[in-house]
Amino acid sequence: MDDASGASRTAVLVCQGRAAAHGRLAVDRFSDPIAPVLLRPAEREVVEQVRAGQPPAGWRDRMAYELVQGCAEMMVPRTVAIDDAVRQRAADQLVILGAGLDSRAWRLPELAGTTVIEVDHPASQADKLDRIGTLAPLAGSLRFAPVRFDRDELGSALAGAGHDPARPTTWLWEGVVAYLTRGQVRATVAAIRALSAPGSRLIVNYQQPAVASMLGRVVVWAMLKRGGSHPMAGEPWRSLWTPAALRRLLARHGFAVESDENLIEVAGRLGFELRQRRSTRTGRVLVADLSSPA
Repeated sequence: MDDASGASRTAVLVCQGRAAAHGRLAVDRFSDPIAPVLLRPAEREVVEQVRAGQPPAGWRDRMAYELVQGCAEMMVPRTVAIDDAVRQRAADQLVILGAGLDSRAWRLPELAGTTVIEVDHPASQADKLDRIGTLAPLAGSLRFAPVRFDRDELGSALAGAGHDPARPTTWLWEGVVAYLTRGQVRATVAAIRALSAPGSRLIVNYQQPAVASMLGRVVVWAMLKRGGSHPMAGEPWRSLWTPAALRRLLARHGFAVESDENLIEVAGRLGFELRQRRSTRTGRVLVADLSSPA
């Protein structure tokens, strides 16, 4: 869901989750000191409650608390899995689709030789630039490509930001796929393929079907819709993918899957126990590489 300006509110929840997890969960593998910087003072209040383990009274405030706490647990394995995949293939170009309040350009030293291009709705990018202020990125270069995905062509927007499709690109597609229709997902994969040179990498975070998790999400969505005060109230999932179906789609476009992990499996390797498994059970991170010419 967007706020009145058109900026993403879901991006704020994700950033709150990373801020709540920073210095608390899997501290030897996960760190995001930039996340608190990107939050407004009012948005940090629930983060501090979660960090202090002090749930508020009142069902609406308690629901916000539980959502941020669950998001914190989910974001640790998701962020670590994606960061590892980015580090393994730190190409000259990293394109982040639907970047939201992503912090990698400011916190990953491995991007010192990389041009990072963040793609997002113009209102969301304007909001992020206002939040980040003068904080200097660690990336070699940071550029922004404003895109209205319902009307703009991805290739043209990236060309305007200096993207070179003749050079390998690492593509990061995190926290977006579930909110797109299957047709939109297929069209985006085709666009990525058309802009990718051999040696490119695609990192996709997606949700797989699970009846119990979907029922739980429907209940939470219905409660939040009554209050209308949270991003989940206006952002239902539109497409879920089995690993086999997504693998077939990527294979049709020349991407060979190198890994595809459930976030609970990643959390297990990191050695911390999940208290809210439902929010993490269906999440996956897939890494696929392109070797064949167009």
